[in-house]
Amino acid sequence: MTASASGSSPQTPIRIEHRADGVAIIWMDVPGEAINTLKKTFSAEFHTALDTLENHPDVRAIVFASGKPDNFLAGADIEMLRHVHSAAEASDLSSSAQHAMNRLADFKIPVVAAIHGPCLGGGLELALACHARVCSDDTKTKLGLPEVQLGLLPGAGGTQRLPRTIGIKAALDLMLTGKQIRARKAKSLGLVDDVVPASIVLDVATKRALRLAEEPEALKRPHETAWFRFVNGLMARNPVGRAVVFRQASRQVAKQTKNHYPAPLKILEVVRIGLEKGMEAGMAAECTAFGELAIGHVAKELMYLFFAQTALKKDTGTRENVSPRKVQKVAMIGAGLMGSGIAYVTARTAKVPVRLKDRDERSVAKGLSHIHGLIREDVKRRRLEESEADQVRSRLSVTTTYTGFKEAQVAIEAVFEDLALKHQILRDVENAGGPEIIFASNTSSLPITRIAEASSHPATVVGMHYFSPVPKMALLEVIVTADTAPWVVATCVALGKKQNKTVIVVNDGVGFYTSRILAPYLNEAAFLLTEGVPIEDIDKALGGFGFPVGPIALLDEVGIDVAEKVGKIMYEAFGERIKPPSAISQLTADQRLGRKNSRGFYVYGNGSHKGTKTVDEGVYAVLGLHAKSPTPLTEISERCVLQMLNEAALCLEEGILRSPRDGDIGAVFGLGFPPFLGGPFRYISRIGPLTVKERLEHYERELGPRFAPAGIFDHWPTTAS
Repeated sequence: MTASASGSSPQTPIRIEHRADGVAIIWMDVPGEAINTLKKTFSAEFHTALDTLENHPDVRAIVFASGKPDNFLAGADIEMLRHVHSAAEASDLSSSAQHAMNRLADFKIPVVAAIHGPCLGGGLELALACHARVCSDDTKTKLGLPEVQLGLLPGAGGTQRLPRTIGIKAALDLMLTGKQIRARKAKSLGLVDDVVPASIVLDVATKRALRLAEEPEALKRPHETAWFRFVNGLMARNPVGRAVVFRQASRQVAKQTKNHYPAPLKILEVVRIGLEKGMEAGMAAECTAFGELAIGHVAKELMYLFFAQTALKKDTGTRENVSPRKVQKVAMIGAGLMGSGIAYVTARTAKVPVRLKDRDERSVAKGLSHIHGLIREDVKRRRLEESEADQVRSRLSVTTTYTGFKEAQVAIEAVFEDLALKHQILRDVENAGGPEIIFASNTSSLPITRIAEASSHPATVVGMHYFSPVPKMALLEVIVTADTAPWVVATCVALGKKQNKTVIVVNDGVGFYTSRILAPYLNEAAFLLTEGVPIEDIDKALGGFGFPVGPIALLDEVGIDVAEKVGKIMYEAFGERIKPPSAISQLTADQRLGRKNSRGFYVYGNGSHKGTKTVDEGVYAVLGLHAKSPTPLTEISERCVLQMLNEAALCLEEGILRSPRDGDIGAVFGLGFPPFLGGPFRYISRIGPLTVKERLEHYERELGPRFAPAGIFDHWPTTAS
């Protein structure tokens, strides 16, 4: 049907194709980029394209499509905001984008978006400004406004058009969470008009555009549905009810964010203004709020983490010029929660066959049952289609012996933290596997060098430290020894990326990085407890600081016995600095293991209440304590956080970490360090390394050598800023 192409050179992101049926296709294809993003020059190029088409005698309708194979438009280029120095400058970017979208929404001939692949942020805002949206049913196609995850809000009219398209409740849900939804869900919400196979998206969009060209009335209010006008009319006539809705939403946001993240409250504010005062006022409020948020420290830190993750996606994990070897099969030893979780993400996300082994049929069956439960949950939540679930199941096989290991390129063990056991498994794997099978240990504390002592070829031994629960936790810590071959590192990093993990590579040492910085943090919480500080005060203090769960509750989740075992390993390696309080061993002697046996610091089972945690007061009797509350929450959080910051600094000083960036990513995505602070190294840089040193010295004088500051604070690296 193509008649001609015009409008741009091959080096510009917008190209116009004129078809014989009167439809003009605006192709978005950013040169030299794998995905389309809205660059700073987009508005000018977009207006030029619309100028060309506005009064063209042969153009009856327009379809907006992507020239990329599996990507529609992933939003604005965040790099632009790195160079913004004032709120006014950021607001100008928003105003410019709004103007382009407004012109599209008011265009006198119909414009239809043909969506295949990610349609996010500014991409969805562009689609919302079109008169209709046709979407592919491909799993690659996701729609959403994820700006809140970068500390921002939609700045191209999204806060106003989305509620007018799918209703206030659904719109707030998408904007306040930043979640991405699939095409079928988008269709059920009214976000898209048609969902069709990817091969016919453009054809269906073209036909819809031509139908709209025959119905001029359809262009009059493209951004508001009849249902929205009805509901908004009710709200406009009922200011009391409207105030209640937004007051409740504000309270819920404050509860979830603990007032650390300003963007969700700003979203509520600008949506409310748009409802009360009209779209023009809402747009103006959106523009102002975007500028304020873009220069705030929260957005700066969240964008820093975004760029750090992006850089890690391109990082092979080694400075050597080697390529990862292809992994066609993974052997998994240990079918417990960790092992079965690793097997699941390997079969489901990496799409690599897995041979799952455990010591007996009962253990294997339990692991397989857990995996099938994960599959059912993903199907129930529509994260997997039934056909995809069947494919995942087909990639799984189980065994109680080492049969089938010969074909595996990587064997991952996730068994108890017992060095002798790991040595035996390593020897068995090398006997059963191929001559260059990689042996990766999921240990959380034992040095990989010691595990590799049992190997006949230690160059193929490496650590792959996953976090629980594996399907949900984003981080993978790859640990390398002095003997680990570069190709082994590159292969394990590549496998981790296929599992959709953010991968950091650290050098070997007791506790590596994440377990090592967690140990003194938990240790300090235990010291506070033995001083008589109430359990709920400790967890409240660190929750208020920004951690998703307090340290005492975390001990229950990890397992008090596991923490005690790791603590002993740390103490043997680091001495008095990480010596645990002796009273904690009394808890394991009392068979208090945490959540796993429903006996820990908190009440589980019949004594617990849904949505709340109740302290098991019996803990104090076991420890011989009487809870008191003389310690300010700020002091509690400062003591625990300083321990983590100091240990992170020591890891950089000793060469465990390759860079501060890796340390920030590891702490945020592995341990829940508050993202709005950017990570330990960004936080130290912001408050000042000498200030941190001064506070450590203060507590060293008061509480002893465990607070002795790292030497690196006196020559803090500029790369940590």
